[in-house]
Amino acid sequence: MVLGFLVRGGLVAGTVYYTRKVGIWGDSDQTDKLYNDIKSELRPHVQKLEKQLPFEVPQLPRTGEMRFLAKHYYNEGVKNTFRFIHMLPCYAGRGLKKVKDTFQDFAQSPAIAGGAESSPAK
Repeated sequence: MVLGFLVRGGLVAGTVYYTRKVGIWGDSDQTDKLYNDIKSELRPHVQKLEKQLPFEVPQLPRTGEMRFLAKHYYNEGVKNTFRFIHMLPCYAGRGLKKVKDTFQDFAQSPAIAGGAESSPAK
């Protein structure tokens, strides 16, 4: 148990150290440089793979587009999170009403729930 925790902690620490070293957590210029370096390293492999695929692979987006898309989707995620938090009381109220109605339906006898009441024989 302790060994597993140490291994996981070491992996997390190593990942953070490596990503800091290569510039992921640096300023935007470092990140742009890293993105362009990765893109140039992958280009020969992608070109080789494109020749083998029966369809056309789209180009990687430019850094300006990536920055815009990252900001856009981050902002959409934040907006939707707050919209969900805003609507949470409504969702909880609807859920509790459904639970209450379900328990009331179970509490009724089958004869009343079916709509036909049995009458005593004369």
